Amino acid sequence: MRAFTRFSYSHSDHKAVARKPPTKARKNASQQRSRATVDALVEATARILVREGFEKASTNRIAEIAGVSVGSLYQYFPSKEALVAAVINRHNEEIMGIVRSALTEVTDMPIDKAVRRLVTVAIEAHRINPELHRVLAEQIPRAGKLDVEAFNREIHALVRAYFDIHRKEMRKIDLDVATFICVSAIEAVAHNTVLNQAAMRSDKTVRTLVDETTRMVVGFLR
Repeated sequence: MRAFTRFSYSHSDHKAVARKPPTKARKNASQQRSRATVDALVEATARILVREGFEKASTNRIAEIAGVSVGSLYQYFPSKEALVAAVINRHNEEIMGIVRSALTEVTDMPIDKAVRRLVTVAIEAHRINPELHRVLAEQIPRAGKLDVEAFNREIHALVRAYFDIHRKEMRKIDLDVATFICVSAIEAVAHNTVLNQAAMRSDKTVRTLVDETTRMVVGFLR
């Protein structure tokens, strides 16, 4: 969860660049009541995105579903894109919580078992609220540049640390390159499994994906 570019278009002999809506929250919710308001707004945004789509997720509609005034919404979020960004960040953090635990769990495991566990967990983590995950995959470019690189850097650092510990089990390869390739491969399989609803419906297919992805990654490392 990528680089984003400013949307632009050409017409006749001139080029216009669309102004990006703000995606940063106006202020942090420090008090319990404020946090409850922000939570309600973010949850309402997620529900509307899944049930009605991005176009129906107006600030008025979000405020209505959240049970707060539009004025209260604008105290915390300057636009619906900022709310979508908040949903994306919260979803990413939920996934990262599972991934962090898994990477701690596999520290002492040999590579074949560790990779299988990481592939399994990656797919399971991406299957958290798959409908929302699919919608967010479509809406990330519309929400603007988000601070998702921090999640990517953390995952790469954790996997790189595991490889450093288990260097003797691996063939001679640059560990940074190995980390990039393995994380990219596992992330791609997990992400696309969620986007493919037919695969999601079959536990047998998911098990096969885990088996074959594990075989691929372990084979590459050894």
